[in-house]
Amino acid sequence: MQDISTDEKHEVDHADEKHQHPNLEGGDLKRNLKSRHLSMIAIGGTIGTGLFLGSGGSIAKAGPGGALVAYGLIGIMVFFLMTSLGEMAAYMPVSGSFNTYASRFVDPALGFALGWNYWLSWAITVAAELAAAAVIMKFWLPDFPSWVWSLLLLTIMVGFNALSVKGYGESEYWFALIKILTVVVFIVVGVVFLCTRKGADAELHGPSNFTYNEAPFVNGFVGVLEVFLIAGFSFQGTEIVGVTAGESSNPEKDVPRAVKQVFWRILLFYICAITVIGLIIRYDDVRLSSSDVESISTSPFTLVFLMIGFKPATHMMNAIVLLTLLSAGNSGLYAATRTLWVLANEDKGPKFLKKVSSNGIPLWALGFTALISCLSFTTSTFGEGVVYEWLLNASGITGFVGWFGIAVSHYRFRKAFLAQGNQLSQLPYTAMFYPYGPLFALVLIVIVIIGQGYSGFTSDPIDWMQLLASYLGLLIFIVLYIAFKLIKKTKLVPLLECDLSLIPPEFHSDEVDANACSITIFAPRLKLTKLRLDHECLIRLANHEL
Repeated sequence: MQDISTDEKHEVDHADEKHQHPNLEGGDLKRNLKSRHLSMIAIGGTIGTGLFLGSGGSIAKAGPGGALVAYGLIGIMVFFLMTSLGEMAAYMPVSGSFNTYASRFVDPALGFALGWNYWLSWAITVAAELAAAAVIMKFWLPDFPSWVWSLLLLTIMVGFNALSVKGYGESEYWFALIKILTVVVFIVVGVVFLCTRKGADAELHGPSNFTYNEAPFVNGFVGVLEVFLIAGFSFQGTEIVGVTAGESSNPEKDVPRAVKQVFWRILLFYICAITVIGLIIRYDDVRLSSSDVESISTSPFTLVFLMIGFKPATHMMNAIVLLTLLSAGNSGLYAATRTLWVLANEDKGPKFLKKVSSNGIPLWALGFTALISCLSFTTSTFGEGVVYEWLLNASGITGFVGWFGIAVSHYRFRKAFLAQGNQLSQLPYTAMFYPYGPLFALVLIVIVIIGQGYSGFTSDPIDWMQLLASYLGLLIFIVLYIAFKLIKKTKLVPLLECDLSLIPPEFHSDEVDANACSITIFAPRLKLTKLRLDHECLIRLANHEL
């Protein structure tokens, strides 16, 4: 057995297979995601239909200036959230991500509610991607049964996720690369178009669009608030990089590297793209407000490509959006599967979901999630889709609730880390602007959540059904939190009792195995004395029984 008397022998090399999470009951995941995978997965979570389709509607609602302000503020918020998540994930790289952190640093009830909230969000999102893909395919084959395309897309998603985590990472790498190239080409083409415009085009396109009629700010604060919601949905998925930390080969370095790039991605892909769209297309162009998966021809990207004479633009953007849906569903299925697996291992979900295949895939959790997504999708095909619409409403706000959990968990983590006698220099990565970053994020998240029901509140009379639809996901979260808290009688974890060790919860039991004292621990640059081992284990260690 290895000698544990010196600190040096507890340094971490995440790439070594001995650093897998030890002896989980149903098997363990594999740390096969490389740095390039994490970076591209984070990028893939940033670029989606929110940019390709939603950006046009944002400019129509708030004007080019309002859209830039809204996306800029939400982008800053997401940057703070990702640095917060990066600090925790680099120190404690577990697949449970922020629901595990919430259980340890805040309240187990919060971790339970966040975990199931996050799983529900992605399970229903996968169903939404299946429905949208069926609509996309009608563009080319209008008479072909749409359910066939949805089934095919789900099969591809499950295939990528079932092969290996590296298979998922590779697929997302190439999906993200294609999306990046599309955005970069769009920005370059847009700039060239603006620089070479002549005659009448010079008056219709350019800086004058920012002062045209009510521009740059249309509908004032209300317009910006509406775009807050659109921008928030656009950026949801960036937090998946925290989930991937549990399968990263070197999370101490790779997670911070991926997180640090978030700000520049947002600046390039959203701010630059929206600026180009605002300069080329006036905010009152009716085509901007009608851009969705059923009318790709009115996507601002399609419109700009058509303006330069690229006639296949509609087909190209249709294919790009289809790929985006596949990418979002692929990542959603991955995140939901890992979240469900962790919930099972933390005794917050059915035990049969713990099972992991020999190549490190939680197949039962994957199959169960795919089944729920498929059942959710089928609700869109009967009863005029009423059940499906309510499911979408239930998942709509859950992403913001998850972000709320990240901010709260990080605020408590840093306080607990220092309260227990540690130094910030011991962390692999520290978030900038603490505590102002997470506090800013918390305030903006609350504003966005409240703003979700703005139109319902301002209706005359108040539209209670719309309010229920807007806040259904929040109500589900609150019910889960209160139910777990009452049943388990959990309390806010005192700072000095927050579990900062990286021993999986399976080892925190009354039955102490000798192997539990010799497990490899993820604790970069922390001394063994800082780790909280079982009391009996310490006694046995002192008596030289190990």
